[in-house]
Amino acid sequence: MTSVPPPSLIDIARRVEARLDEVLRDEENRWSSFDSDLASPLTEIRRLVGAGGKRLRPAFCQWGFVGAGGAVDDSRVVDAGAALELLHAFALFHDDIMDGASTRRGEPVTHEVFADRHREFGGSGESRRYGDGIAILVGDLTFVVSDRLLDGIPSEARSVWHELRIELNIGQLLDLMGSAHHDRRRDKAERICRYKSGKYTVERPLHLGAAIASPHSSATLLPALSAYGLPLGDAFQMRDDVMGVFGDPSVTGKPVGDDLREGKPTPLLAIALERADPSQRTVLDRVGRSVLGDHDVETVQSIIVDCGALAEMEATIDRLASEAVAALDSIELAGGARAELTALADYVTRRSD
Repeated sequence: MTSVPPPSLIDIARRVEARLDEVLRDEENRWSSFDSDLASPLTEIRRLVGAGGKRLRPAFCQWGFVGAGGAVDDSRVVDAGAALELLHAFALFHDDIMDGASTRRGEPVTHEVFADRHREFGGSGESRRYGDGIAILVGDLTFVVSDRLLDGIPSEARSVWHELRIELNIGQLLDLMGSAHHDRRRDKAERICRYKSGKYTVERPLHLGAAIASPHSSATLLPALSAYGLPLGDAFQMRDDVMGVFGDPSVTGKPVGDDLREGKPTPLLAIALERADPSQRTVLDRVGRSVLGDHDVETVQSIIVDCGALAEMEATIDRLASEAVAALDSIELAGGARAELTALADYVTRRSD
C-alpha cells in the first residue's frame, strides 16, 4: 500500500519545520549557555522532532484555519502547527517509556540514549531510572514550549487547545489501563483509538485552526468540522493499528508486530477475537499475557488474516474515510480547503508509514 503526500502537506511541513528549528535552537542556545550540562537534553528534543514525522496535525490545523477564512501564509497558523508537533513530541517521549520501546522513527529512543550515557560515564544510581527521568523531563519541557507558541490566541482557540491536551492524556490513560487489564472489548478499543490519537490528530487540530481564524464562528463551525474529523481520526488510528501489526519495520521505523508484543487493546485485535474460532482464540488470548517471539507474531498475524479481521478493518477504514469526505459537502469552507481535506483523507487512510 502506498500513498503520496499531497503537495500542500510537503509545503506545510517545510514551513513548520523551519519554525521548529528556530524555536528549539533558541532554547538550546539559551539553556546550554546557562549550564553546559543542559545541552544534550535540549538537543534531544530537536533530534526527535527533526527525525521525521508526517506533520499531519499542522496540515489539518492549516486547512481548518484557511477554511474558516484565514490566509495560507499567516504566521499564527505556522506557530499553531509547530505547537502541535511539539505536543506530539511530548507524547512520544513519554509513550516510549510507558511502552518500553527501543526505537522511534528508526532511531534509539531518548530514555535508552540517556541510560546508555549513564552507563558510559559510570553515573551514580540506576541507569534505567536516569534515562527514564531525563526523557520524562525532556517531554515536560517540550510540553511547555508548545504552549508558549500559542500565547495570544483567542479564548475560543485556547479552550480547544486545553481540551486537546486533556483528551490526549485521557487517551494515554485508557491505553495503559486497557493493556494492563487485558481488555479486549471492541467498544473500549474504539474509545482508546479515538482519544489516544484520532481526536488530537484530526478533529482538534482542525478546530484549533478554525478557532484562531474565526473565533466568532466556533459555535457553529467546530461541530460541523467534527463530522469530518471524528470518522477520519478513527480511520487514521485504525490504519496505525494495522501498521502496528503488519507494517514493514524499514518503513514504519518500529519492529514488526510491536503492538502485539505490547498487548495493545486495538480494534483490530478486538475484531479478531470476535471472529476467531475456539482454537484461534486460545492463541489470541496469549497477546499481552506472555512474551511473543517472531514465530508467535507470525501465527497471530495469520489468524487475524484468516478469521477475516484484517478485511473487516480495511472495510471499516474505507467506510469511515468515505463518511468523512461526504461530510465536507455540508460545511462552508473557504480557500480550497475542501479539496485539500479530501486529499488528506485519502493520504492518511492509505499510507504505509
